[in-house]
Amino acid sequence: MAEIDKPLVLLVEDEAAQREVLAYNLAAEGYRVVQAGDGEEALDLIGDELPDLIVLDWMMPKVSGLEVCRRLKTRPETRAVPILMLSARSEEVDRVRGLETGADDYVIKPYSVAELMARVRANLRRARPASVGVVLEHGDIRLDGETHRVYRADKVLKLGPIEFRLLATFMERPGRVFSREQLLDRIWGRDINVETRTVDVHVGRLRRALCVFGGDDPLRTVRGAGYALG
Repeated sequence: MAEIDKPLVLLVEDEAAQREVLAYNLAAEGYRVVQAGDGEEALDLIGDELPDLIVLDWMMPKVSGLEVCRRLKTRPETRAVPILMLSARSEEVDRVRGLETGADDYVIKPYSVAELMARVRANLRRARPASVGVVLEHGDIRLDGETHRVYRADKVLKLGPIEFRLLATFMERPGRVFSREQLLDRIWGRDINVETRTVDVHVGRLRRALCVFGGDDPLRTVRGAGYALG
Protein backbone atom coordinates (compact mmCIF):
# COMPACT_ATOMS: atom_id res chain seq x y z
CA MET A 1 0.00 0.00 0.00
CA ALA A 2 1.37 3.41 -0.94
CA GLU A 3 2.18 5.68 1.99
CA ILE A 4 -0.53 8.19 1.11
CA ASP A 5 -3.08 5.32 0.98
CA LYS A 6 -2.47 4.46 4.62
CA PRO A 7 -5.03 5.89 7.05
CA LEU A 8 -3.69 8.83 9.04
CA VAL A 9 -4.21 8.65 12.81
CA LEU A 10 -3.71 11.71 14.99
CA LEU A 11 -2.64 10.54 18.45
CA VAL A 12 -3.17 13.13 21.20
CA GLU A 13 -1.77 12.10 24.57
CA ASP A 14 0.21 14.21 27.07
CA GLU A 15 1.98 11.26 28.74
CA ALA A 16 5.05 10.77 26.54
CA ALA A 17 5.70 7.12 27.45
CA GLN A 18 2.10 6.11 26.80
CA ARG A 19 2.07 8.11 23.56
CA GLU A 20 5.17 6.33 22.28
CA VAL A 21 3.69 2.89 23.03
CA LEU A 22 0.49 3.73 21.21
CA ALA A 23 2.33 5.31 18.28
CA TYR A 24 4.48 2.19 17.91
CA ASN A 25 1.43 -0.10 17.87
CA LEU A 26 -0.51 2.10 15.46
CA ALA A 27 2.45 2.16 13.07
CA ALA A 28 2.74 -1.63 13.40
CA GLU A 29 -0.90 -1.85 12.27
CA GLY A 30 0.10 -0.03 9.08
CA TYR A 31 -1.21 3.44 9.88
CA ARG A 32 0.52 6.77 9.43
CA VAL A 33 0.76 8.43 12.84
CA VAL A 34 1.03 12.08 13.82
CA GLN A 35 1.55 12.83 17.51
CA ALA A 36 0.49 15.75 19.69
CA GLY A 37 1.28 16.27 23.37
CA ASP A 38 -1.62 18.59 24.16
CA GLY A 39 -4.92 19.82 22.76
CA GLU A 40 -3.53 23.07 21.39
CA GLU A 41 -0.89 21.24 19.34
CA ALA A 42 -3.55 18.81 18.12
CA LEU A 43 -5.71 21.62 16.76
CA ASP A 44 -2.69 23.10 14.96
CA LEU A 45 -1.77 19.74 13.39
CA ILE A 46 -5.29 19.19 12.08
CA GLY A 47 -4.86 22.39 10.11
CA ASP A 48 -1.88 20.81 8.32
CA GLU A 49 -3.53 17.54 7.27
CA LEU A 50 -6.97 16.16 8.04
CA PRO A 51 -6.64 12.80 9.86
CA ASP A 52 -8.84 9.79 9.21
CA LEU A 53 -9.13 9.07 12.95
CA ILE A 54 -8.22 10.87 16.17
CA VAL A 55 -7.20 9.03 19.34
CA LEU A 56 -7.75 11.71 21.96
CA ASP A 57 -6.95 11.77 25.68
CA TRP A 58 -9.51 13.61 27.82
CA MET A 59 -7.26 15.10 30.53
CA MET A 60 -4.58 17.30 28.95
CA PRO A 61 -2.94 20.68 29.58
CA LYS A 62 -3.82 23.88 27.67
CA VAL A 63 -6.91 22.56 25.87
CA SER A 64 -8.69 19.49 27.22
CA GLY A 65 -9.57 16.55 25.00
CA LEU A 66 -13.24 17.23 25.66
CA GLU A 67 -12.87 20.80 24.36
CA VAL A 68 -10.87 19.62 21.33
CA CYS A 69 -13.66 17.16 20.56
CA ARG A 70 -16.32 19.84 20.94
CA ARG A 71 -14.53 22.24 18.60
CA LEU A 72 -13.87 19.63 15.92
CA LYS A 73 -17.44 18.38 15.90
CA THR A 74 -18.75 21.91 15.32
CA ARG A 75 -16.55 22.50 12.26
CA PRO A 76 -17.95 21.29 8.92
CA GLU A 77 -14.52 20.19 7.67
CA THR A 78 -13.74 18.01 10.73
CA ARG A 79 -17.22 16.96 11.86
CA ALA A 80 -17.03 13.57 10.13
CA VAL A 81 -13.60 12.59 11.50
CA PRO A 82 -14.14 9.82 14.07
CA ILE A 83 -12.78 10.52 17.56
CA LEU A 84 -11.82 7.74 19.94
CA MET A 85 -11.57 9.26 23.42
CA LEU A 86 -9.28 7.89 26.13
CA SER A 87 -10.10 8.63 29.75
CA ALA A 88 -9.50 7.45 33.30
CA ARG A 89 -13.04 8.65 34.06
CA SER A 90 -15.02 5.43 34.32
CA GLU A 91 -18.34 6.72 35.64
CA GLU A 92 -21.31 6.38 33.33
CA VAL A 93 -21.98 10.12 33.51
CA ASP A 94 -18.47 10.80 32.18
CA ARG A 95 -18.85 8.35 29.30
CA VAL A 96 -22.19 9.92 28.42
CA ARG A 97 -20.64 13.39 28.56
CA GLY A 98 -17.81 12.35 26.24
CA LEU A 99 -20.17 10.77 23.73
CA GLU A 100 -22.61 13.67 23.85
CA THR A 101 -19.74 16.06 23.11
CA GLY A 102 -19.23 14.15 19.88
CA ALA A 103 -16.78 11.32 20.60
CA ASP A 104 -17.51 8.29 18.42
CA ASP A 105 -15.99 5.82 20.88
CA TYR A 106 -14.85 5.90 24.50
CA VAL A 107 -12.10 3.74 26.03
CA ILE A 108 -11.46 3.69 29.79
CA LYS A 109 -7.93 3.66 31.19
CA PRO A 110 -6.25 1.36 31.92
CA TYR A 111 -6.96 -0.50 28.70
CA SER A 112 -5.29 -3.29 26.77
CA VAL A 113 -3.46 -2.21 23.63
CA ALA A 114 -5.08 -5.10 21.75
CA GLU A 115 -8.56 -3.81 22.60
CA LEU A 116 -7.63 -0.26 21.62
CA MET A 117 -6.26 -1.41 18.25
CA ALA A 118 -9.49 -3.35 17.66
CA ARG A 119 -11.49 -0.17 18.38
CA VAL A 120 -9.25 1.79 15.99
CA ARG A 121 -9.82 -0.78 13.24
CA ALA A 122 -13.58 -0.75 13.81
CA ASN A 123 -13.78 3.04 13.61
CA LEU A 124 -11.58 3.19 10.50
CA ARG A 125 -13.67 0.46 8.89
CA ARG A 126 -16.60 2.85 9.10
CA ALA A 127 -14.64 5.99 8.16
CA ARG A 128 -12.35 4.67 5.41
CA PRO A 129 -13.49 1.13 4.56
CA ALA A 130 -11.46 0.82 1.35
CA SER A 131 -8.21 1.48 3.22
CA VAL A 132 -8.75 -1.56 5.47
CA GLY A 133 -9.66 -3.98 2.69
CA VAL A 134 -13.44 -3.72 2.70
CA VAL A 135 -15.24 -4.34 -0.62
CA LEU A 136 -17.32 -1.31 -1.60
CA GLU A 137 -20.28 -1.37 -3.97
CA HIS A 138 -22.23 1.40 -5.65
CA GLY A 139 -24.71 0.40 -8.33
CA ASP A 140 -22.85 -1.94 -10.69
CA ILE A 141 -19.41 -0.73 -9.53
CA ARG A 142 -17.43 -2.83 -7.08
CA LEU A 143 -14.10 -1.83 -5.53
CA ASP A 144 -11.99 -4.37 -3.65
CA GLY A 145 -9.72 -2.47 -1.26
CA GLU A 146 -7.60 -5.54 -0.52
CA THR A 147 -6.80 -6.66 -4.08
CA HIS A 148 -6.98 -3.11 -5.53
CA ARG A 149 -9.33 -4.26 -8.28
CA VAL A 150 -12.36 -2.46 -9.64
CA TYR A 151 -15.26 -4.08 -11.50
CA ARG A 152 -18.23 -2.66 -13.35
CA ALA A 153 -20.97 -5.08 -14.30
CA ASP A 154 -18.45 -7.84 -13.40
CA LYS A 155 -15.92 -6.56 -15.95
CA VAL A 156 -12.47 -5.64 -14.66
CA LEU A 157 -11.57 -1.97 -15.11
CA LYS A 158 -8.02 -0.73 -15.52
CA LEU A 159 -7.40 2.21 -13.19
CA GLY A 160 -4.18 3.99 -12.38
CA PRO A 161 -3.25 4.40 -8.69
CA ILE A 162 -4.51 8.00 -8.53
CA GLU A 163 -7.81 7.08 -10.18
CA PHE A 164 -8.21 4.12 -7.82
CA ARG A 165 -7.73 6.35 -4.78
CA LEU A 166 -10.17 8.91 -6.18
CA LEU A 167 -12.82 6.25 -6.75
CA ALA A 168 -12.26 4.81 -3.25
CA THR A 169 -12.73 8.27 -1.76
CA PHE A 170 -15.99 8.79 -3.67
CA MET A 171 -17.30 5.30 -2.86
CA GLU A 172 -16.59 5.68 0.84
CA ARG A 173 -18.90 8.73 0.90
CA PRO A 174 -21.40 8.37 -1.97
CA GLY A 175 -23.37 11.55 -2.51
CA ARG A 176 -20.89 13.74 -0.66
CA VAL A 177 -19.43 16.61 -2.67
CA PHE A 178 -15.64 16.80 -2.40
CA SER A 179 -13.95 20.06 -3.29
CA ARG A 180 -10.79 19.99 -5.39
CA GLU A 181 -8.79 21.06 -2.33
CA GLN A 182 -10.21 18.21 -0.25
CA LEU A 183 -9.33 15.72 -2.96
CA LEU A 184 -5.81 17.14 -3.22
CA ASP A 185 -5.35 16.67 0.53
CA ARG A 186 -6.73 13.12 0.52
CA ILE A 187 -5.08 11.81 -2.64
CA TRP A 188 -1.81 13.71 -2.94
CA GLY A 189 -1.25 15.07 0.58
CA ARG A 190 -0.69 18.68 1.58
CA ASP A 191 3.09 18.48 1.33
CA ILE A 192 2.90 17.87 -2.43
CA ASN A 193 2.77 20.91 -4.71
CA VAL A 194 -0.02 19.98 -7.12
CA GLU A 195 -2.40 22.39 -8.85
CA THR A 196 -6.14 21.93 -8.44
CA ARG A 197 -6.40 21.55 -12.23
CA THR A 198 -4.65 18.19 -11.77
CA VAL A 199 -7.75 16.94 -9.94
CA ASP A 200 -9.90 17.71 -12.99
CA VAL A 201 -7.51 15.79 -15.24
CA HIS A 202 -7.59 12.66 -13.08
CA VAL A 203 -11.36 12.83 -12.55
CA GLY A 204 -11.65 12.90 -16.35
CA ARG A 205 -9.46 9.80 -16.60
CA LEU A 206 -11.54 8.08 -13.93
CA ARG A 207 -14.73 8.87 -15.83
CA ARG A 208 -13.34 7.37 -19.03
CA ALA A 209 -12.18 4.25 -17.20
CA LEU A 210 -15.56 3.76 -15.54
CA CYS A 211 -17.42 4.06 -18.84
CA VAL A 212 -15.01 2.10 -21.04
CA PHE A 213 -17.55 -0.76 -21.37
CA GLY A 214 -20.55 1.55 -21.53
CA GLY A 215 -22.95 2.66 -18.85
CA ASP A 216 -23.77 6.08 -17.48
CA ASP A 217 -21.15 8.35 -15.95
CA PRO A 218 -21.65 7.88 -12.17
CA LEU A 219 -19.68 11.00 -11.24
CA ARG A 220 -21.35 14.34 -10.81
CA THR A 221 -19.73 17.74 -11.28
CA VAL A 222 -21.08 20.37 -8.90
CA ARG A 223 -20.29 23.78 -10.33
CA GLY A 224 -18.20 25.86 -7.97
CA ALA A 225 -18.06 23.05 -5.40
CA GLY A 226 -16.36 19.92 -6.74
CA TYR A 227 -17.28 16.31 -7.52
CA ALA A 228 -19.50 13.61 -6.09
CA LEU A 229 -20.48 10.01 -6.78
CA GLY A 230 -24.15 9.66 -7.60
